This record gives sequence, C-alpha cells and structure tokens, in this order.
Amino acid sequence: MLEKPAFRINGFVAILFILGCIGGSLAAFATLSLPGLIFGTALALVGALLISGITIIQPNNCRAVTFFGSYVGSIRESGIWLTVPLSLRKSVSLRVSNFNSKTLKVNDVAGNPIEIAAVIVFRVVDSARALFDVENYEQFVEIQSETALRHIATQYPYDTFEETGYSLRGNSNEVAQQLSQELQERLSVAGVEVIEARLTHLAYATEIASAMLQRQQANAILSARQIIVEGAVGMAQMAITQLQRENIVELDEERKMAMINNLMVAIISERGAQPIINTGTLY
Repeated sequence: MLEKPAFRINGFVAILFILGCIGGSLAAFATLSLPGLIFGTALALVGALLISGITIIQPNNCRAVTFFGSYVGSIRESGIWLTVPLSLRKSVSLRVSNFNSKTLKVNDVAGNPIEIAAVIVFRVVDSARALFDVENYEQFVEIQSETALRHIATQYPYDTFEETGYSLRGNSNEVAQQLSQELQERLSVAGVEVIEARLTHLAYATEIASAMLQRQQANAILSARQIIVEGAVGMAQMAITQLQRENIVELDEERKMAMINNLMVAIISERGAQPIINTGTLY
C-alpha cells in the first residue's frame, strides 16, 4: 500500500457553505409548506454530511482517510479541510522521533559476551504503510531495531588486537552506517525512514570484563615494547655507523656487541640508566 493524496477542499469555504445550508433550511422550514419542509430537510442533511467531513490537521501531522473500509488517501497539509463525509480519519505523526534500545547482552563474532545499546532516529514518510501494513509501527520499529542491533553485534569482534579488520569499538562510524542500512531495509515495509543510528553503550559483559581488561593491557605493553625495541636498534646502529664513519674509535666485533648491549639496556630499561665512568685500566 502506498500513500496518496485524499480529496479535500478549504475548510473555511466549506464552513461558509454549511452555514448557508443551515440558513436555507431554517428559511424553508419557516414557510410551513410541504415543499419548504422537504427542501429544508434536504439542506439540513447536506449540512450534516458536510460537517462530518470537516477535519483539522496539526503541523507535522497526517490524517489517513478511509471510507467504509477503503483507503482513499492522506492529508498532510496543516489547517482545516473538508474531506470525504462519513469517513474515518486516523492520525499519524510525521515528526522526527528517537528510540533508545535496551542494553542487550549478545555474543560478538569471537563468542565473547558483550553489552550493547543504540539510539535510532526515525520518522514516518508513508502514512499508509505505517498505519495499514503493520499492526503498530512504533512497536515494529522497536523490535526490528533490537533485532538488527543483535545481528550487527554478531558480525564483528568487540575489539581487534591486530591492525587489520573492523571492530565494534574501533570502527564505530562504519558499524553505525551498516546498522542504519540494515534498519532501513527492515523498516521500509512500515513506511519509516531511518535518519541516524548510533551506538550509545558498548562494553564487555561483567563476567569477562576483568580478563579482557588484562588482555588489553598486555597487548598495549607488547605494542609499546615493540616500538621501543625498534627504536633502540635503530639508535644503536646509527651510533656505531657514525663512530666508524668519523674514525673516532675503532671497534672490534666484541666491543661492538658490548656497546650495542649497553645501548639496548639503557634505552629499553624502564628505569633510568646508572652511568659508569671508565677511567682506564691498571695494566
């Protein structure tokens, strides 16, 4: 089912016409003649029918018009209108709405239990689908949002300890974009447009939070050590090369190894190195 515009005319013009019908019927009844009574009754019935078609549309609101079970269209423009008499008019809001999902406990792609939640910003763009294709579009948005969030969470790890690959924590923008796309596919049947979807909560489950924190700390220490060692090797190589190039001192292989060892210990050590001054030998 697709939304379409409903029949409508300006409500103020319709009210003037209804008042004319009422005035004409009163004037006809005043004649106290049979033709006057018939004509007055007909005008009164026309006025009553037209009154049943008067509807008021608030800003950013929509009324879906049904006539004896058939959908005849929707009215989006705010104001007072005259539409199909004896019709039912269901209201649906076109305003932007937020939905905060519950904190869900799911397993990521590696099987680690995590807690995740998101906020969904949406609005209705097709009133016919929102009202007639689903039972309750707000409840439909809520259930489908949680389903999509669970599905996205099972496709990525919470965090990646390598430089490659996506993770929920390290690639929040990409995860939010994919969540928005999947939600749009699920909610299009309800005439809902997803404006934005963002993660609002992401954490390891309490039963593994401590172990995962230790793993992250160990990984950070190993990464830092690797950078320090690479820098220390480069500095030692640069020092020996410069000494040899400028002929400051001649070093054999044994002294090169000793010098490299001392430089590596001084650079890598977590504590400040204690210098030892060599003043020579006795012999």
